[in-house]
Amino acid sequence: MNKKIFLTICWVVLCSSYVLNAHAYTERNLLQHRADEAALERVLVGNQAWVSYPAYTDRQGWEALMGENKTRLIKAGEKLLDYQWNLVPATAYLEYERGGDRNVMQNPYEKNRSALNTLMLAELAEGKGRFLDQLINGVYQSCEMTSWVLSAHLPNQKSGRSLPDFRQQIIDLGSGGYGATLAWVHYFFHQAFDRVNPVISLYLQKELKERILDPYMADDTMWWMAFHLKPGGLVNNWNPWCNSNVLQCFLLMENDKERLVKAVYRTMQSVDHFLNFIKADGACEEGPSYWEHAAGKLYDYLQILSDGTGGQVSLFDEPMVRRMGEYISRSYVGNGWVVNFADASAKGGGNESLIYRYGKAVGSEEMMQFAAYLLAGRPPYASLGNDTFRSLQSLLSYKGLSAMKGSHVMPDVTWYPETEFCYMKNKEGLFVAAKGGFNNESHNHNDAGTFSLYVDTTPVLIDAGVGTYTRLTFSSQRYTIWSMQSDYHNLPMINGVSQKFGQQYKANAVRCDGKRQIFSADIAAAYPQEAQVKSWVRSYALKGQELILTDQYTLKEAVQPNQLNFLTWGKVDLSQPGKVRLEVGGKVVEMTYPKSFTAAVEPIALDDPRLSRVWGKEIYRLTLKTEEKKLKDAYRIVVRKIK
Repeated sequence: MNKKIFLTICWVVLCSSYVLNAHAYTERNLLQHRADEAALERVLVGNQAWVSYPAYTDRQGWEALMGENKTRLIKAGEKLLDYQWNLVPATAYLEYERGGDRNVMQNPYEKNRSALNTLMLAELAEGKGRFLDQLINGVYQSCEMTSWVLSAHLPNQKSGRSLPDFRQQIIDLGSGGYGATLAWVHYFFHQAFDRVNPVISLYLQKELKERILDPYMADDTMWWMAFHLKPGGLVNNWNPWCNSNVLQCFLLMENDKERLVKAVYRTMQSVDHFLNFIKADGACEEGPSYWEHAAGKLYDYLQILSDGTGGQVSLFDEPMVRRMGEYISRSYVGNGWVVNFADASAKGGGNESLIYRYGKAVGSEEMMQFAAYLLAGRPPYASLGNDTFRSLQSLLSYKGLSAMKGSHVMPDVTWYPETEFCYMKNKEGLFVAAKGGFNNESHNHNDAGTFSLYVDTTPVLIDAGVGTYTRLTFSSQRYTIWSMQSDYHNLPMINGVSQKFGQQYKANAVRCDGKRQIFSADIAAAYPQEAQVKSWVRSYALKGQELILTDQYTLKEAVQPNQLNFLTWGKVDLSQPGKVRLEVGGKVVEMTYPKSFTAAVEPIALDDPRLSRVWGKEIYRLTLKTEEKKLKDAYRIVVRKIK
């Protein structure tokens, strides 16, 4: 591959949403308004006195905290007593550059990281030293690695390549999380390690300093820190995600008060850029499956900061932070289905413990009850995986979440005026999620004006989501992938032309009439000049058993007939002219369309597991085509619930 092209692709990858966004940047600086550096110095709790967990040797404390989790965590650790720590070879890193596969490196790497977390929890639960040797093996092998950065993110090195360069340490989602896990391992077990050999802890201290602490303070050019943000530049979930990990490392490893104050304040300045960048309405434009890594990671950061300052520096009383949390309950349709725009999956309710803790912090009964609702009577066991902070926090929330009564109550209409998401539901069991927005959003699809329809919580007209991430997904060829294109969303093809990628391609005059349950947007500007469209006002109205979709348009020139596209799954029956019968999971709707159109259906095979796990082996694109070419017209589509 041409190196210049490769470097361009890699820069796109490193932006996570992989586009430059047209978000307005509002100078809120919420954290810096709560405490300047001098105030922070007065309230910062040093020498790890802020940690709320028992010391490793406090067996009574751990018995009380573990409760029903003890046996489960010990059994999980026992499965790893003979674990063979994975060696991640150089060729695994090179594979990302050679063929675009990131998982060949990430999978063994993540197994090691999860093993460290599980062994740590097992030893804290049992306290007999049975898991220490395996922890030492994992620590030592981790320290021997050249880098903890993921192969897909290593091109942000000065070398621009996917092989770790020993001359430079950078921080990404992987290295930050790996460092945070090892910092907790050091905190709990450094004295036990010292009894085996002091070199273990010394080696770990050295590597955390060189890989996390020093780079964070010395290098302000890492894009996610946002210290050199340009107009139109992006600040996304990487910011609170990386900063939450870095903050843990500093609070757990740095005992020089002056250096610690400067480091913590630096994280506050960086996270303020994220809070200045995101929209105040609280919606996550990347969808519910990214909520845990955006708003959820902001919560993690704010909780760690609050703990580290004895509760003196906190944003949990900010309405914006609360709205960001409640987005996750508002976006849940039911039975595991969620509103999914952009790269989000259509399934998944969220991490119950995280939702509960976030809700408790901001005083949201809605979130706490929703967390209990998702559990559906299951015990809220401690989470495993590779996120050590969340695993430990899940132990703290176990009793409170266990006692919470579950419910999922949301308004009939939820409107996010800045992000331009609108959710509408009625007593007849119809739920419509529609969006305006623009085609340069985080994890963008060209989907301004699209919608999804759910009948008694079952998706009928759908947003497919995205397949497994590869190098192509986050490259200049992103929009060659069918799932990113407007023609594979519930949108029109105007004059034979599809929507285009770019911040200038957007919906205008976006409105949500909550009383009448009508959403409308002029999506003409989401199409390039070739579409020759002056205005195209699409609206969705809920009326009893019906969703009424209207397109009212004016063209500059009628070049080709227009086409209306819809994605669905289940059974599609076109046997009756003017009507389409859709049946999904026992739910039936009938779509009535104008006589000037003919209907056709195209199967889309799903050979990607990320998509097939949700939708099965195939979905369908339903197209309504007309031979008419008019400068001005209005289309009316009625989708009626039959059962």
